[in-house]
Amino acid sequence: MATSLSCSADFVLGMDLGTTSVKVVLLEAQSNTVTDSRSFPTNSDISCTTDTRVGCEWLSKDEIIRFIPKDVSQLITWQDGRCSADFLSSLPKPDSHLSVATGFGCATIFWYMKHRPEFLSGFSDAGTIQDYVVSMLGGLDRCVMTGQNAASWGYFNTTANQWNSQILKDAGFPVHLLPVVVESGAVAGYTSSEWYGIPAHTPVGAALGDFQCSVYSCMTDKGDAVLNMSTSAQLTFGMPAEFSPPSSPDALSPVAYFPYLHGSYLAVAASLNGGNVMATFVRMLDSWIKEFGLEVNESRIYSQLIQSALAQPNTDLTVTSTLLGERHDPTTSASVSHISPSNLSLGHVTRAVCRGIIENMATMMPPQSLQAAGVRCIIGSGSALSCNPVLQQEVERVFPFPVVYGKDVDSAVGVAMVFKDQLMTFVSETPDLL
Repeated sequence: MATSLSCSADFVLGMDLGTTSVKVVLLEAQSNTVTDSRSFPTNSDISCTTDTRVGCEWLSKDEIIRFIPKDVSQLITWQDGRCSADFLSSLPKPDSHLSVATGFGCATIFWYMKHRPEFLSGFSDAGTIQDYVVSMLGGLDRCVMTGQNAASWGYFNTTANQWNSQILKDAGFPVHLLPVVVESGAVAGYTSSEWYGIPAHTPVGAALGDFQCSVYSCMTDKGDAVLNMSTSAQLTFGMPAEFSPPSSPDALSPVAYFPYLHGSYLAVAASLNGGNVMATFVRMLDSWIKEFGLEVNESRIYSQLIQSALAQPNTDLTVTSTLLGERHDPTTSASVSHISPSNLSLGHVTRAVCRGIIENMATMMPPQSLQAAGVRCIIGSGSALSCNPVLQQEVERVFPFPVVYGKDVDSAVGVAMVFKDQLMTFVSETPDLL
C-alpha cells in the first residue's frame, strides 16, 4: 500500500505501508533520484492465511479529525482467509471484470454482516490502511480511495470508476461505509497542521496500489515486462491504451487486468507461489536437522542450497511448485515426479524447486503471449529473485528475452514518482495555489 505527500516543490515523500514493514523515501523532483530512505518493521503479528491482495480498516470520523487512536477496528490484511469458497459463492454477482475473493474489503464487510452485524454499527467509514493515513494527514471527514485500491475491494467497475452501489444496496450492504473514489494520482487533501517538519497545507496524494507503484518505478518502455518475486510473484506488462477489460471475470484465467494510470491497465499473472516456496523448503530442512539434535542457521541452509544448485545446472527431477495453490486454481497442490536414485542430491532438488517456481509463472503467462504483446525485455525485481542466482538462471532459460536485474523497483519510490509527475502538471497549471 503506497501513499505520498509533497514536502515542497522540490521533494516528494513516498510511503509504502506493508504487511511487515513501513518504508519511506525522499525523492528529488528534478533529478528523479532518491536522496534518503528508511525502512522499519511494523512488529505486527498477523497469521498467514493465503489469498488476494488488499487489506481494509474501519475509520471513525472522530479519529480522523482529532488524531486520537480510538474507535478503529483491528487491521484486516490481504492474508485474511475467513471468506470460504462457499461463502463467496453466496454473494451477489458483481458488475466488474475482477472476481471477489477472501481478503477483499467488500467481501469482509459481507462476512461481518452475516456473522457479526453489530460490529459494523460503530463505524462511519471503511478504507485501506494507507487511506487511513491519508485521511489523518489531510484531516479529511470522509475516507477517499483510488480506483486502483477500490478494484481490489470487489464490487467496483473500473471502466465507470464507480462502486456497484445498486447491487450492494439490494443486498443490504452498508454502502455509507464505502470511500469516495478519486482518480489515481489525484491530490486527496492538504496537511491540516505541521507534521514532523512538513508544513501545513502540503499536498497529500491519494493512496495507490503497491503493485502498480512498483511497476511505475521501473517500467520505462512499452516493450518492458516486469517479473517481481518476493514472498509471492507477479509477471506483468502494460496493455495498449485502447484496451478495455471484459465485462465479467473469468475465474479460471490466471491473468487479471489491474487498473493502472490514466485509464490504462496492466495484464498481471499474480502467483501465490514465489519466494515463500523456497522459504518453506528451507524451514523444512531446518526442522529435519533439528530432529537430529543439530542447529544450523537458516541463512547458512539457504546459502548451501544455492551453491549446490549452481553446481547442478540441470536436472530431470520435476517439482510442481504450487505449494499454496493459485487464485485461479485453489485446489492445486505441489508434487514431485521423475524421482530416481541419481537425482536426489541437494543440488538436484534445489534446482528442481527453483525451476518449478519459474515454470509455474510461464504456465500462467506463457512466453508466446508476452511476444504477442510486444514484450522485448523482462525487468527482474524483488528480494527473492535478486538474492537467488538459480532463480535468475531459470528465468533466462524459460523466457526468451533479455533480463535486466538491479533496477530500483520499489513501491515507495513509485508512488513518489507518480505524485511528482502529477504535481508538476498541477504546479504548471496552478502555480499560485502552492
